[in-house]
Amino acid sequence: MNLFDFLNSYAGMYLVQSFVHSLITAIVVDRAINAWRIVNPLVIQRFRLLVILLPVLSFPLFQWMHPERGAVDFRLRALFDSARWLNLELFGALSVHLLFVGLLLIAGLVFLVQELIPLVRHTFLSKRSAVPRTPADEHAHVARALEDLPGEKPAVYLMDDDAFTVLSTTGSDSAIFLSTGLLEVLSPSQLQAAIAHEMAHIQRSKRPLLVIVYLFRILMFLNPVVLLEFRRIAQEEENICDDMAVSMTRNPRALADTLRNVYGTQRDPAPAGRGKLAAVNEALEDYSHRLLIEKRINRLTEARSDGAPKRGRLGWVLTAAAVSVINYFVV
Repeated sequence: MNLFDFLNSYAGMYLVQSFVHSLITAIVVDRAINAWRIVNPLVIQRFRLLVILLPVLSFPLFQWMHPERGAVDFRLRALFDSARWLNLELFGALSVHLLFVGLLLIAGLVFLVQELIPLVRHTFLSKRSAVPRTPADEHAHVARALEDLPGEKPAVYLMDDDAFTVLSTTGSDSAIFLSTGLLEVLSPSQLQAAIAHEMAHIQRSKRPLLVIVYLFRILMFLNPVVLLEFRRIAQEEENICDDMAVSMTRNPRALADTLRNVYGTQRDPAPAGRGKLAAVNEALEDYSHRLLIEKRINRLTEARSDGAPKRGRLGWVLTAAAVSVINYFVV
């Protein structure tokens, strides 16, 4: 069986159609968000989840509804026939289906290197070695920050480190970790904003929907559209936690200043012996990360009204229905 024959098998059609369906869903979702002027990050995230959830289920569901969807008769009446495009050759030499498979392999490699391996390594190392830590309850600023924050308080620990670090762990032993270097540069209100943001992450991690979404993301690890959309969803998650932190502290300026202090002044030295390509890649990632931080800061400092629109839920249902109808006629 050659590569093109594989793409026309059931497994191959699943790969091809899930990619095309996710691309169409991403386009429709973006248009819907713009058309309804949705700015609430929680609502935007719900819309973007369609790009990951629907393509996983659409192909088997459509095939169950109409087993002859892959037949020539249906393809002739379809809105888009992927087999015709995959069979084309560019410049009479390079087949489109080879480019498509190469794109899938690149997306899978990026998922493996940038997501799966770091996750496995972090899990393995966290089980083997405990992070040196001391309870932060006796620190005056930390105690005051926790006292004024509503809801259940997680454990807070200090790490003896000059770097500006604030992070949280989730699960049954959820906790917040602060570096001593960070405590030296943050004001009491900024420290409270940082803790509130991490508390929001801990609260959000208890939602089973996010776990289900990540499992679907793993199933679609070869899909480059899902790769990009999952990162946009992760960015909306940061915006959601920013909003939750502001609702706890009533001080968006403090959180914006915290982001500037944590990410705006710290520069990690480049490791010695790195090649030019690795250095360029690291510089691009650093630049992209800082752009995202600046967007979060601007969002916190600008006057805005981003309450969930009344038609947000109806819009989500209409968008999901429109995408499903369109994708049914895309094979």
